[in-house]
Amino acid sequence: MHGQGFFFQAFVYLCAAVVAVPVAKRLGLGSVLGYLLAGMVIGPYGLGLIGTEGEDVMHFAEFGVVMMLFLIGLELQPSLLWRMRGPILGLGGLQVGVTGGIVVGIGIALGLSWQSAVAVGMIVALSSTAIVLQTLAEKGLLETDGGQGAFSVLLFQDIAVIPMLAILPLLGDGGATHDEHQAWVDTLPAWGQTAAVLGAVIAIVLGGRYLVRPLFRFIAKARLQEVFTAAGLLLVIGIALLMDQVGLSPALGTFLAGVVLAESEYRHELEADIDPFKGLLLGVFFIAVGASIDFALISQQPGTIATLVATLVMIKFLVLFGLGRLFRMGLDQRLLFSLSLAQGGEFAFVLFSFATQQGAVSAEVSRLLVATVAISMATTPLLMLLNEKVIQPRVGTKERAEREPDKFEAVNRVIITGFGRVGGVIGRFLRAHKVEATVLEYDSDHVELLRKIGFKVFYGDACRVDLLKAAGADKADVIVVAIDEHDRVMTLVRTCKEHFPDLKIVARARGRLQAYELLDAGVAHVYRETLDSSIRMGVDVLRSLGFRAYQAERAARMFRRHDEAALEELSRVRFDPKVYFSAVREQINYLERTLQDDLGFESTTTDEGWDATSLRNDVSLGSEEPDRSE
Repeated sequence: MHGQGFFFQAFVYLCAAVVAVPVAKRLGLGSVLGYLLAGMVIGPYGLGLIGTEGEDVMHFAEFGVVMMLFLIGLELQPSLLWRMRGPILGLGGLQVGVTGGIVVGIGIALGLSWQSAVAVGMIVALSSTAIVLQTLAEKGLLETDGGQGAFSVLLFQDIAVIPMLAILPLLGDGGATHDEHQAWVDTLPAWGQTAAVLGAVIAIVLGGRYLVRPLFRFIAKARLQEVFTAAGLLLVIGIALLMDQVGLSPALGTFLAGVVLAESEYRHELEADIDPFKGLLLGVFFIAVGASIDFALISQQPGTIATLVATLVMIKFLVLFGLGRLFRMGLDQRLLFSLSLAQGGEFAFVLFSFATQQGAVSAEVSRLLVATVAISMATTPLLMLLNEKVIQPRVGTKERAEREPDKFEAVNRVIITGFGRVGGVIGRFLRAHKVEATVLEYDSDHVELLRKIGFKVFYGDACRVDLLKAAGADKADVIVVAIDEHDRVMTLVRTCKEHFPDLKIVARARGRLQAYELLDAGVAHVYRETLDSSIRMGVDVLRSLGFRAYQAERAARMFRRHDEAALEELSRVRFDPKVYFSAVREQINYLERTLQDDLGFESTTTDEGWDATSLRNDVSLGSEEPDRSE
C-alpha cells in the first residue's frame, strides 16, 4: 500500500475526513462533497498520499452501501413496500427504460455496436443510492414528494442490478478474460443456477422470519452489547457473502433481509448498532470515489469528458423532470427529484468492470465512462446546493397543493390555531363545556381527517392578517396558539400584538427557551407543554414510594409555583451566561431546600388529610401563580 502500511493509510483517510467534512459543512456544501473533495486531494492525481490501492479500498468501502441498504430495509415494513409498488415500478421502471433507451440511441449514433450501446445505456441509467440518500437525509428532504420519488427510483434501480448482471454476459463477445473470482453458482448448470438463486432468496426470507429472531433473542439474554453488535455485523456480512456466491447483488440481499426484519422487536437495536459502521464506511466510499477520478485521462480529453458529463446530467434531468410532471409533482418537488438523481451511480464501477470482462464494453470506453460517472457523482452536491440556494427561493415551496382558505360561517369568542396534540385536547375540553371555538389548521390532510370525525376545522394559515380577521380575531376574546413550529408561533404572536391588541393570547411553548421568547414578546399566558404532565408523573412516583396523597399534591403545587416564578427571573438574565447559570443553580438549590423544609414541617405535624383550612391556604397561594404551564 504505497509502501506505508495499513495504519498510515487509515490515518490518511480519517484525517482527510476529519478535516474536509467539517469545512465543507461550514461552507454549506454538505458532507458528501466534503468526502469527494478529500478523496481528490489525497488521491494519486492530487497529493498522491494514496495510490492504486484506492481501488482495493473502494471494494472494501462498497460494504458501506450494503449496510445502508440493510438499514433502509429495516425502515420499510413489507406492507409499506407493497403500498409503494406504484411509484417503484412506475417511476423507477420508466426512468431506467427511457434513460437507457435514449443513451442506446446516442451510443449507436456515435459508432458503438448495439450490444455495447445497450450495456452502456443500462449502466448509466443508474443513479447513486449512497450520495442521493445521504444528501436528502442531511437536508431533511426524504419525506417530501421529491424525496419519496427519488427513494422509489433508487429502490427500483438497486433491484434492476440483478437482471443487468444476467444480461451483460449475453451482450459480450465471450473472448474477454474473466475475473479470477468465480462464484460457486457459476459451476452449476443453468437450471442449477436458477435454483440456487431462488433458494438463496427463500433462505433469507424464511431465515429472517423464523431463525434470526430466536437467535437475537438468545443473544440479547447475554446482555453483552458488543456481542449483539457482532451478531448484527455477522448477519449483514453473511448475507452479502451468500449473495456474492449465487451471483446476486449483496446490497439487494441485505435490503431484502432488512425488509424481512422490519417488524422485528430488535429492529431499533440493530439500527443503532450498525449505523456508526455504515456512516464510516460510506465516508470511506465517497473518499475512494473522489480518489478514483482519473485526472490524467481528463487532462488528455477534457472536452470529451465535459461533454459526456453534461450530456448525461442533462438527459437524466429532462427524463426525470418529465416523469415528475407525469406523476403530478409540484414544480419545486420536480426540480428536487430531477436534480438529485441526475448522476451516475456507484454500481457503475462494478458493472463497467464486469462488462469489460465479458467483452460487452471495450476497456477504452469503460475508462472514459467511469471517469464520466465519477465526475457526475461529484456534481450532485453542487446541483443540490444550486437548487437550495438559487432555484427554490425563486420557485417557492409548494409542497402542499395550493388551496384557498375556507370561508367562516360564524364568529366565536375563542380561536384555536393548530389542532394537533395540544390544540386538539383544548378544543375537546371547550366543546365538552359547550364553548364553540373557531379552529384554524394549516395541514389540509389533517383538516379533512378531523372533519370526518366530527370536528369543525377550517383550513388556512393563521399567520395571515386577512385570515385572522375573517376568523373574527377583532371580535374574539381569546386566541389559543397551539402551533408546532416555534417560528410560526412567534410570527402569529407578533401579528396579533400589532393588529389585534385587545385579543388575549394563550400560547404554547415547547420548553424554557421558547417560553423566554414569548415572554419577551409580551405574552402573559405562556404554557410549557410538558410541565403539567411531568409534575403529575412526579406525584405518582412519590405516591408509589409511600408519600401521602396530600404531601405529594402540596409538593407539586409548591414546585410549580416556584418554577414559574423562576422562569420570569431567568428570562431577564439569560443573555449573560455566567449570571444565568449561577441563577439557575441558585434556583435549583433554593427550591430543593424549600421542598425539603416543607416536608420536614409536614412530618412533625398531625396529618389532617385534606382539611378545609389547608386547602383554603393552598388555593389562595395558587391564585397568585402566573398563567404558564409546560
